[in-house]
Amino acid sequence: MKKEIIVKELKSWVKIIGIAVVAAVFINTTIIANANIPTGSMESTVMTGDRVIGFRLAYLFSEPERGDIIMFKMPDNESKNYLKRIIGLPGEQVEIIDGKVYINGNEEPLAENYLNVVPTGSYGPYVIPADSYFVMGDNRNRSYDSRYWDDKFVSKDQIIAKAIVDYYPSIHLFDK
Repeated sequence: MKKEIIVKELKSWVKIIGIAVVAAVFINTTIIANANIPTGSMESTVMTGDRVIGFRLAYLFSEPERGDIIMFKMPDNESKNYLKRIIGLPGEQVEIIDGKVYINGNEEPLAENYLNVVPTGSYGPYVIPADSYFVMGDNRNRSYDSRYWDDKFVSKDQIIAKAIVDYYPSIHLFDK
């Protein structure tokens, strides 16, 4: 009798653990993406060693927007995943002059209050194809991003998730 109770209890625990594992795998492959940040290219928004969660379904019913921080497969090597900020949208022209970003020849540079370092350098102009995005790191002087890649643009189908929260070592939600 006691042996039957133990077996029944063990089966119950195995079932609960099995359901939890299946649920965790499902959530991690279809709803969220988890990233450990290896470099300082997004400092001081996201620091080296931070852990970030992205929402895989963010662009199911809406389009990516300028300022969104996205997780994506690097265009030059899709085996690598990157985290950068969307700067240019499909159909736009992006030009960087003395570190300032200009969209479609606008006389005023893009307002980027998330930058803590004065960027340098001039790049472009780049005309962004349909369903593609021009991305850059917030630490512009130390970011390997669209300016340097052979394939300059991230296509929408290369986007894995929209970063929503930096949860380690402290919690902070991403906004634009």
